[in-house]
Amino acid sequence: MATTFDRTASRDLAAELPARLSLTPKTTLAGLLDGAWWPHSRDLEAELPPLAAALEEPWGRVTRVTVNPTRWPVVPHTVAVDGRTLHVGWFTEQDPDKLILLSYTVGRWDLLVIPPETAPAAAARLMAAAAIPGSALTAAVLMANETVIGRGIRDARTRREATWEGEGGACMSPFGEPMGRSALPLPANGWR
Repeated sequence: MATTFDRTASRDLAAELPARLSLTPKTTLAGLLDGAWWPHSRDLEAELPPLAAALEEPWGRVTRVTVNPTRWPVVPHTVAVDGRTLHVGWFTEQDPDKLILLSYTVGRWDLLVIPPETAPAAAARLMAAAAIPGSALTAAVLMANETVIGRGIRDARTRREATWEGEGGACMSPFGEPMGRSALPLPANGWR
């Protein structure tokens, strides 16, 4: 099966929308991640300029970025950002869910990269978890944890729907047991 990649659509989208970021607050607690980034597409050439622009004020000028190529269909060598060049490198040894940003004068930052197709609720959980000061969780662990959490939420929803259908829409007690209509208190008019 061939996959097509429409670069112009993702570039137009990325140019219109701000970078979705969650950064660790400035603190003395050093963690393994400095926050999370949720790009709108998998087009690095379109996504990196808004990211670099959003980080310039809190972190300074980003000069280099490294990624693992397994998550990105095309990894350009350079990307134009506000009239300057941002150098992009790739390393297969780097965590596929992490982006490393470098600056000549300020240092290094590691961001969890949340896949663009991630549901908003899952992305919110990941962004919050990646921005916890002093966290010892890696990008891979956060993504694995979210997979388990997402599966648990889907399973609970499926069980709830199956119970609802199996009981003919009966009410559930706070303890998860079906309650018949006779267990419900009578309303003021006496009708059930």
